[in-house]
Amino acid sequence: MTTATNVKELSGTYVLDPAHTRVGFVTRHAMVTKVRGAFNEFTGSARFDAENPGNSSGEVTIQAGSIDTRNADRDNHLRGLDFLGLEEHPEITFRSTAITPTGPDTFDVTGDLTIKGITRSVTVPFTFEGQADDPFGNTRVGFEGATTISRKDFGITWNAALETGGVLVADKVVLEFEVSAIKQDA
Repeated sequence: MTTATNVKELSGTYVLDPAHTRVGFVTRHAMVTKVRGAFNEFTGSARFDAENPGNSSGEVTIQAGSIDTRNADRDNHLRGLDFLGLEEHPEITFRSTAITPTGPDTFDVTGDLTIKGITRSVTVPFTFEGQADDPFGNTRVGFEGATTISRKDFGITWNAALETGGVLVADKVVLEFEVSAIKQDA
């Protein structure tokens, strides 16, 4: 049963439920198709203050080695120095710097995204998908959001030229978030 209809009813502390949350990405490959992937290991929490959204905060820590594009060879390449540099940079982090309501069920989360040791500010527009009490006594909330980044902004510049023109991997990467979070307190 849904118990909240908008973000103004969501004050509290939440933790991500990794079994029901997807942290994914999509980028163009060979100029003609898309490759989708996800990170399977991450933790995250958020504190939302409906009365004063400026006091809200959130953070996510992603294990870079958990990258999964359904292709072992590609995943191993992505973990290496050409892309994520897993040995030196095992984690990707995001820490919010501002949470701004943009509508009755939408808000922007701006924060510092660190990939491969380089930090840039990014804004992710999110939509509140609802709140429900699950059969196990948990209060859950759902959100979806996406934003586009330039991988070059994070020092990920590897590419290969195609004989037909263009490059193998696009610079633009869409980060996708399908979030299920469990309320910890009021």
